[in-house]
Amino acid sequence: QVQLVESGGGLVQAGGSLRLSCAASGGTFSSFAMGWFRQAPGKEREFVAAISRNGGNTRYSDSVKGRFTISRDNAKNTVTLQMNSLKPEDTAVYYCASRKTLTENTFYTRTYDYWGQGTQVTVSS
Repeated sequence: QVQLVESGGGLVQAGGSLRLSCAASGGTFSSFAMGWFRQAPGKEREFVAAISRNGGNTRYSDSVKGRFTISRDNAKNTVTLQMNSLKPEDTAVYYCASRKTLTENTFYTRTYDYWGQGTQVTVSS
């Protein structure tokens, strides 16, 4: 059973930065593609960013492209989301997710196998 634990959320002013981390355990981290999603109050969960097993391929939603960066450290079993130039509309609970894959360069924007419990990000105007 894979367990994912997010950290790094908090309250920040618009224009500020936060760095979210997700620590994985219970599986071979390098065999998982990873993703970040978010859910704002009253809205559906939405895709934010994804990264392939080897870290070579990434994908971002249009709303965060150019401001957020996803990365991973397979030696430390962690995936990170660096969020810069934050906006009030980035306020949400952020979740990391994992999906086992046989291909090293594939990322996913929808279906994942395991999810973390989420971390709250609040951006004040």
